[in-house]
Amino acid sequence: MKRVPATLLALILLAVVGCGDAAKPDAPASSALRAPEGFPALVAPEDNLPTFARVALGRRLFYDERLSSTGEVACGNCHLQGSAFADPNPVSTGVAGRKGTRNAPALINAAWGNSFFWDGRSATLELQAAQPIQNPLEMDTTLDEVSARLLNDEQLAREFQRAYAAPPSADTITRALASFVRSLISSQSRYDAYLAGDRAALSAAELRGEKVFNGERGQCFHCHVGYDLTSQAFRNNGIAADDPDPGRSAVTHKPSDLGKFKIPTLRNVAVTAPYMQDGSLPTLEAVVEQYDAGGRGHANTDPLILPLGLSDDEKSDLVLFLRALSDDTFLTTPDFADPDAP
Repeated sequence: MKRVPATLLALILLAVVGCGDAAKPDAPASSALRAPEGFPALVAPEDNLPTFARVALGRRLFYDERLSSTGEVACGNCHLQGSAFADPNPVSTGVAGRKGTRNAPALINAAWGNSFFWDGRSATLELQAAQPIQNPLEMDTTLDEVSARLLNDEQLAREFQRAYAAPPSADTITRALASFVRSLISSQSRYDAYLAGDRAALSAAELRGEKVFNGERGQCFHCHVGYDLTSQAFRNNGIAADDPDPGRSAVTHKPSDLGKFKIPTLRNVAVTAPYMQDGSLPTLEAVVEQYDAGGRGHANTDPLILPLGLSDDEKSDLVLFLRALSDDTFLTTPDFADPDAP
């Protein structure tokens, strides 16, 4: 793995996509993505450094419905920019109207992720990228079939050559998708401004909510900590007593991991509803109520999940603070949108 140097800039993306000789290989470089101030250095595989051409190609593929068997579902159908690249539905709809089994997680700062999916079954973004394409409830095809379709697109084939000096293949498709997802960096919320020294960035109520969040009244900081507001650990946060989803235990085969799921970042949490791995909680207020109650009764609920006894004012302030974690630039920048959209 190669460390990409940090900089004060949050993100540099290409100003013009696809300029120049599209058939000329893009020289490996570390300048396409840079870590925001306060983040660790960005790490990427040696064979997939995030060059401008790779990010641009991955962005195009992310919105390309030819990655599904019926040509009707793209990654961007279930990961919407305005929802912080989450799905506003409890579960996503795949090809032929098929329904998934979990809520599509937001794609935020995945460049720093140490595992992916709610159960952490993929160790890298490159491995993660293949699974929705192959999943029969999602895109229901194979990477070889997708490669054959994309080979017929001469312009796209040139973009593959520029990015990887190779044609569309299982390897180059997944690497390109991973490169775009690495570019989805969010670091410009009002809370970030407050931490950087702008004491007027948060209202009095939001500051009270921050004290609940980072204090023993709310105890949120035990799991939602650090630059990305997540420990990336797996916990059973008090899911329903009869929830059939095995969670992390499906990967580890450990009974102690039953009902545990990866702790998500809380960045942009105000726009990623519905919440939890099954999309069962429709609002932030409902989320706060679940934690205040000490969960919903699952036998393997984490010992940290206990009744809090928050007052109505504390709950209201906490929700206001959570809303201050939104990054409007991340949610609206054209750099992340479908390049072919009108």
